[in-house]
Amino acid sequence: MKKGYDFRGGERGKFFRPDASLRIPIYLDADVQRYLSERAADKGVPLGEMVNRLLEREIQIIESVK
Repeated sequence: MKKGYDFRGGERGKFFRPDASLRIPIYLDADVQRYLSERAADKGVPLGEMVNRLLEREIQIIESVK
């Protein structure tokens, strides 16, 4: 990296997109990922879909006891 950068010609917000959605990476422990990957494969669904289903159910449980 340089010691300094010249931003005088820069344009604030040039690449900002208010409607853009951010997809955050989630890192699972190796044993959790292995287990869920196996269950997802058994059911024939992608791992992401399996994790989303589990989290949605967990949220429903949490919300039901509030």
